[in-house]
Amino acid sequence: MTVTTTSEAAAAPSSRTGRLWDWITTVDHKRIGILYGVTAGLFFLLGGVEALLIRVQLALPGNTVVDAETYNQLFTMHGTTMIFLALMPLNAAAFNYLVPLMIGARDVAFPRLNAFSYWVFLAGGLLLNASWLVGEVPDAGWFGYANLTSRAFSPGRGIDFWMLGIQVLGVGTLASAFNFIVTIVNLRCPGMRLLRMPLFVWMTLITNVLVALAFPPVTVALILLMFDRFFGTHFYDPSAGGDPVLWQHLFWVFGHPEVYILILPAFGIISEVLPAMARKPLFGYPFMVFSGIAIAVLGFGVWAHHMFAVGLGPLADSVFGIGSMAIAVPTGVKIFNWLATLWGGSIRLRTPLYYAAAFIGMFVIGGLSGVMHASPPADLQQTDTYFVVAHIHYVLFGGTVLAALAGLHFWFPKMSGRMLDERLGKWAFWLIFVGLNLTFFPMHFIGLLGMPRRIYTYAPELNVATPNFVATVGAFVLAVGVALLVVNVVRSLRRGERAPANPWDAPTLEWSISSPPPAYNFATIPTVEGRYPLWTGGPERRPVAVSGGAKPAAPVHMPRPSAWPAAAGLGLGLAAAGMVSSVAVSAAGILLLVFSIGAWALEPAA
Repeated sequence: MTVTTTSEAAAAPSSRTGRLWDWITTVDHKRIGILYGVTAGLFFLLGGVEALLIRVQLALPGNTVVDAETYNQLFTMHGTTMIFLALMPLNAAAFNYLVPLMIGARDVAFPRLNAFSYWVFLAGGLLLNASWLVGEVPDAGWFGYANLTSRAFSPGRGIDFWMLGIQVLGVGTLASAFNFIVTIVNLRCPGMRLLRMPLFVWMTLITNVLVALAFPPVTVALILLMFDRFFGTHFYDPSAGGDPVLWQHLFWVFGHPEVYILILPAFGIISEVLPAMARKPLFGYPFMVFSGIAIAVLGFGVWAHHMFAVGLGPLADSVFGIGSMAIAVPTGVKIFNWLATLWGGSIRLRTPLYYAAAFIGMFVIGGLSGVMHASPPADLQQTDTYFVVAHIHYVLFGGTVLAALAGLHFWFPKMSGRMLDERLGKWAFWLIFVGLNLTFFPMHFIGLLGMPRRIYTYAPELNVATPNFVATVGAFVLAVGVALLVVNVVRSLRRGERAPANPWDAPTLEWSISSPPPAYNFATIPTVEGRYPLWTGGPERRPVAVSGGAKPAAPVHMPRPSAWPAAAGLGLGLAAAGMVSSVAVSAAGILLLVFSIGAWALEPAA
């Protein structure tokens, strides 16, 4: 690994251009985590604007705010943006910033590969949204079902942007997954055995194993689609011997584990926040670990419950229905263990706890409606209605987003050295909590009353005008809450209260060093002797003193900054963009990619 005896923070550039270059060339896992978080946050706001336009169109029957084509583009890009450009990268931001700190490491195993994964993510996100700029936006839904994505039904370049953008994003996601698997397996500090790792680290490991196994099938599906669209093959064309159901199998073999790729990190965050807020160890730690593993294993055996309406037959329906019901068991273990952690604890009613407690309730609602889909007869009534929209939003917004906000409030002092404002934080929480329930809960009834998803208008006779209007009002309440959250973050970064070394008396290693952490993380690599290294024994679980101001006795060797990961990411993005623009752009991108990787490999060690 290329090393230097000075950290990236040792000599701060004097000019703004220098500071920008410092961020472009960084390989520090903490800075990369911040880059992921800020970029994902901006994409989240973009996806939110798309959602508000959808809700404005559906506020009244027969509305004409947007036409049918624009509406199709909005819901396709909303789903794609939130899944691939907001929620997954928000999890990646937490992985990057926290995992090395939690396991007592100086950085990830492959710092430059880590930087490359971020720049590839940015390139893929920009490529996807470039479709808005050229007026050819994907409009077949984020599932991309065949034959809607064929040239016959989508003759423009919109699906090409979608298909290529997700392939680029997949490269960065896989690079990040392998990096974190190696980091967690190999770089844990002395004494940190597997069953001493924080739950968030465990969920990170399980999630990235899922990524490594689930992304190849969707990559194969996208490559086959690319061959159909660019080279005239017929993998999904039934008139030429292809099979459109093949896309559904390949997509959902990825798509259902993707739900757990999004929610398992949320489980890890909640499992760190609750013990600190209750001032007691997590109840049933081994069961929480093994239930996470069980969820990951079972998650690969339930994909066809998304396909009950396809007509797979009673045997397949029975097997996948039973598997879908079984996955509720390890999930229920987690719910009960979180409640048991709070039970009898010395609870502090701070904003992170508000979001964590709300997560439990909202995820239970989403989980219960999900178990209903395990029954094929019930699913046949609910599939492709707004009932499914309600379910997925309770899981992903009520689950992943609320957990991310709990984590933001919990670790913001660690990342910034300042506290978020509690009063603004609680106001934002209540607006978000009320808004999400006003928005998504009526959708259960809208769906059961027969309103299909993905339609841009509806007749008054369907009797869903009132719940649709309530959902639209809720969406704007939710938007006000998110806006207040953004104000709180920006205000606190500028003049927030200085954070003490360990404001929550939390037990994990990241709280044993200064906030924000130095570039080298730890002056000396720590040795741990238990599951909660900052808590002493005894029933009180009192926190031990932390030594955040310690300095290393000798220069610490850290990875050198490098521009080549960013150049390689740009090259990959250009290579894909050229496939929807010109051969010359693709050729330039491929040359830049190859040259950057070669220079990256041959860069001198000092």
